[in-house]
Amino acid sequence: MKWIDLRSDTVTLPTPRMRDAMANAELGDDVYGEDPTVNRLQRMAAEQLGKEDALFVPSGTMGNLISVLAHCGRGDEVIMGDCAHTFLYEAGGISALGGVHPYLIPNNPDGTLSIQDIQNAVRKDDIHFPKSKLLILENTHNRCGGVSLSREYMLEAANAAHQSGLSVHLDGARIFNAAVDQGVSTVELTDMVDSVTFCLSKGLCAPVGSVLCGSKAFIHEALRIRKQLGGGMRQAGVLAAAGIVALEEMVDRLAEDHQRAQLLAEALSSIPGVALDKGSPNTNMVYIKLDSASSITAKACSENLKKQGVLAGITGPYHFRMVCHYWITDEDIGKVHSAFEKALNLPQ
Repeated sequence: MKWIDLRSDTVTLPTPRMRDAMANAELGDDVYGEDPTVNRLQRMAAEQLGKEDALFVPSGTMGNLISVLAHCGRGDEVIMGDCAHTFLYEAGGISALGGVHPYLIPNNPDGTLSIQDIQNAVRKDDIHFPKSKLLILENTHNRCGGVSLSREYMLEAANAAHQSGLSVHLDGARIFNAAVDQGVSTVELTDMVDSVTFCLSKGLCAPVGSVLCGSKAFIHEALRIRKQLGGGMRQAGVLAAAGIVALEEMVDRLAEDHQRAQLLAEALSSIPGVALDKGSPNTNMVYIKLDSASSITAKACSENLKKQGVLAGITGPYHFRMVCHYWITDEDIGKVHSAFEKALNLPQ
């Protein structure tokens, strides 16, 4: 059975071009800084995000953790949204491994944080309080529906943080989706932040890895922390080669994923008992909710979908997230529509 896997864009397999590049990559010892393919990827990433330097890391979660540890000391505080990936889905690493305290403020439905909330969250200089050190933003914002945050908002939020003495880290796992969505250069969404992480292994289709970008001094410190966390890889160019192809060939085509998300949203919302959720569609994500008065839950619906070769991510008792990516075709959209109708036991 050919699976139509909409659970996430992390399920993407490397393209044939990536596999060839991996097989033929020029290699060296990256811990010594001698892997030419890793070095090339890092230079490309820094240039595309408008930063001085970059560091290849195994995952976005590690990239975000390294950033927090580089910006903050033990007992310091980081401000972020209550729907932030770092808060919800990174196993409490900043606290468990860094002793860093999170200060949560509510995310608006569009993924933004109120500027007033950011300013109010900054602690006064008082021995009873932790020191406010860092603001984390997220673009695109996963839990808020895959929405992309504008340059105007990013500038306003970063300025508010900087004026309060905070550094700003951007969890830009899907920052290229945001740039393509808005028709702007990636630099326009990152030049106001002090550090940014982006993933190669989501919509960009590489099998492994993320890149952390920032100033030379920041990356120098990040390199030490990566080593502490066990992220020092040796002949990592075999992985970085796929990342180079991702940056060369996979960015502009993200618009196709966004278009298919639009088609998927239109198809599913036409089914009785199915409604779009979280402002969907946004970028490459579609969130839907089933009528809670119906007799079928998301879990039961998911099991019915599996029997038809469709995998969808459950986000609540009656809620799904579906993510379009390189391996989803126009033909698949029609098949998903039909599969949902059958899974919901609707008359055909």
